[in-house]
Amino acid sequence: MSDTQQEFQAPHPDGDAREGVRVSGVRMSGSTGDGVSGGHASGDGPPGGGAVGDGASSSADDPSLNLEPMAGLEWSHAIELPLVTGDAASPADLRVAWVHRAPLSHVLALYRAAGRSGERVPSPWWLRALSDGKLESRDAGFRIENRVHKLLSRRPGWEFVPWADDGESGFWEFLPSEGTGDHRRMPTTIVNTSRHTGWIDMFPAHESVSPEPVAIGGLAALRARLGEIEAVR
Repeated sequence: MSDTQQEFQAPHPDGDAREGVRVSGVRMSGSTGDGVSGGHASGDGPPGGGAVGDGASSSADDPSLNLEPMAGLEWSHAIELPLVTGDAASPADLRVAWVHRAPLSHVLALYRAAGRSGERVPSPWWLRALSDGKLESRDAGFRIENRVHKLLSRRPGWEFVPWADDGESGFWEFLPSEGTGDHRRMPTTIVNTSRHTGWIDMFPAHESVSPEPVAIGGLAALRARLGEIEAVR
């Protein structure tokens, strides 16, 4: 599914380029009250231990040279999922990483620290929306995912695919649009997105170059257009 993952990668946020963005005074414990242990972070601190930027003072010329790689390393642990989530049957089954459970203020601080260089930071769509001030809460993002899944899982032909880009929440494919025999193509796909406040994009079935996403203006609009979307087979 690697080609599909690449095609349906959501646009990256602008990030937060403000100087001095860092997580400080947040520590890692060996285990957490909610059962997260080992290499995963506690509910209070970033994964990997210490604070974002530990050791940055070792570079007298440019402390940010150490801050950014450290934040990036901690962020990779923050979005890390167990291998067993490859069998996830819904977006809810994927909500076991640090970004899903830690205090939101800590998640946002680490996300912004990791993105200080301006490079794309792998992240859930709802976190990008929160960082941009477009979404009111993490739970609101979870509810949107749950409602899309509830709608599509009740209709024949739709399948949830958990193998999304790092940090993402999976997507839904309409398998009948894949075709048969020598005429197979990438099936029609529904993804959640942060690029507009309808939060849903549709990629039409295609054979080679991925088409531009079609913005869907929310769950009601998706429900109203499903007949049209499913007609492509």
